[in-house]
Amino acid sequence: MQVYHMNGAGNDFMVMDARGGKYDFHRLSLELCKLTGADGFMAIDHSEIADFKLHFYNSDGSRGEMCGNGARCICRFASDLGIVGDEMTVETDAGPVPGWRISESQFRVKLNNPGILDLHRKGNIAYVELGNPGVPHAVAEYKGDLWADADCIWDHMMQLRHDPAFPKGANVNFYQWVGEGEIRVLTFERGVEDYTLACGTGCGSIASVLCLEGKLPGGRLLAHNRGGDLTVTAACSGDAITSILLEGPTEVVKVYEI
Repeated sequence: MQVYHMNGAGNDFMVMDARGGKYDFHRLSLELCKLTGADGFMAIDHSEIADFKLHFYNSDGSRGEMCGNGARCICRFASDLGIVGDEMTVETDAGPVPGWRISESQFRVKLNNPGILDLHRKGNIAYVELGNPGVPHAVAEYKGDLWADADCIWDHMMQLRHDPAFPKGANVNFYQWVGEGEIRVLTFERGVEDYTLACGTGCGSIASVLCLEGKLPGGRLLAHNRGGDLTVTAACSGDAITSILLEGPTEVVKVYEI
């Protein structure tokens, strides 16, 4: 069995083709993520409503609704293997996700629109669920040097991840403005229970909040993550988000024979 170690802007995954087989994904996620220290595990399967189905698990063995960088990586995986061409649709637990190959390593996906978007769930902290059931995110602006302060605010972000204001638990995303339409991002992810080098749905959630707050002229956001840059293009009408596109790099790190 071949397992690919992939990453999208530093957010890394163990990936396999599970079509036609019967596997214990929970066990595989625990074992394979320990092999490389990956953030998550993904497997593609047959789908009746899309080109293929995505099974996504966090490194702690918990199943996730969807993953933005994971979706971009799984699109590259399927395209590289000839399962699909340069355009595809992925079935996820949060809903269908269209994807496009932009270049050899650059991929774009259309994230699920928010099922919930509360700009003031906990004081100045917004709450966003992308999809239905949605991927839960807490979003807040940070006034300071976000990356330099990462060690100092780890406990605070960990506590917010379990805060009762977020009933499903939350991926906690702090952002710092560095220019017009340009931010730094730091994400504490549930299921990993630590910082990750990037979070695609987190960047999409931040863009959704900024779009509704009128702080994203043109709808385009350049999000600097510690593992790489992601571009989000968000559109809104009134108090609703109508489209979120996530684009960025993907990489095949190594292929394992298991």
